Amino acid sequence: MNPLLLGYGTNGLSDLRLEDALALLADLGYDGVGLTLDHMHLDPLARDLATRTARLARRLDALGLDVTVESGARYVLDPRRKHRPSLLEDDEDARWARVRLLLRAVRIAADLGAHAVHCFSGIPPAPLDTATAWQRLAGSLEPVLEAADTAGVPLAVEPEPGHLLATLADFHHLRERLGSPDALGLTLDIGHCQCLEPLPPADCVRAAAPWLRHVQIEDMRRGVHEHLPFGDGEIDFPPVLDALAETGYQALTVVELPRHSHAGPELAARSLDFLKNGGAR
Repeated sequence: MNPLLLGYGTNGLSDLRLEDALALLADLGYDGVGLTLDHMHLDPLARDLATRTARLARRLDALGLDVTVESGARYVLDPRRKHRPSLLEDDEDARWARVRLLLRAVRIAADLGAHAVHCFSGIPPAPLDTATAWQRLAGSLEPVLEAADTAGVPLAVEPEPGHLLATLADFHHLRERLGSPDALGLTLDIGHCQCLEPLPPADCVRAAAPWLRHVQIEDMRRGVHEHLPFGDGEIDFPPVLDALAETGYQALTVVELPRHSHAGPELAARSLDFLKNGGAR
C-alpha cells in the first residue's frame, strides 16, 4: 500500500501570508496543500491572477508540494453573506457569479497541476422546492464539468451538512442526474461522515472509493458540524486511515480546520504527527 499524501488547508492558515504558509508546510514535512481561493492568499478575482498563479506554480514546484484547489472561501464573492451567491440562487446572474468562480478555479487548478477542484452545492434559498433546487444545481455544474473535462482536472463535489447536497446518497443522486460524467468526482470530508452519515467513517471511505478525488480530514462529533483538532472529537482514526490506504486513494488527504487559524502553525505540526503515527489517540 502506498503511504497517504498529507496536506493542510490554507483556510486554517489565514493569518499567515501564503508564502509563509507554504514554507511552513514544506518545513514540517507535508506532501501538499489544500489551497482555498480567497482574498488573503490567491485571490481568484485579482486582475493579475495569471501572473500570481504562475508564480505560485513555480513556488509549489520548488517546495515539492502537491495541491488541490478549494472553492469554499466564506466571503470571496459577497462580503456580507457567507458562501453566497451559491449555485442555487433564484437570480440566474447570481448563480453565474458562482459558476464563473468555479470556471476560474478549474483554470487555476490546471495551471498549478492540481489533483482536483473542490466545490459544494450551497443551501437552497427559501422557499425553493427540492426538485427545482436539484435542477439548478445540475444545470449550473454542466459548464464547469465541461471545462474540467477539457482541462483534465476532476471536479470534486463535497457533501456538506445543511446543504442541498449533504450526504453520499445526495452525491449519487447528482451523479446519476448528470449521466455519470467522468469529470465528476467526490470530496469526502471524514468529519462530515461522523456528523451525519449512517455508516462509520471508514465504511464511508470504502463506499466512496470509486469516485474519491479529494479527502478532507479532522475530528468531529455525531450530529454537530464543528471541525475539531484531532483528539477533540469522537472519530476512531486508525480504521479510517487504513481504509484510505487499502482503497488505493492517491490524491491529497488535507487537514481541514478553518476555524483554528489563530493556532495554525501549532495545529499543523500536531496534526501531521497524529496522522503519521496512524491516528492513534
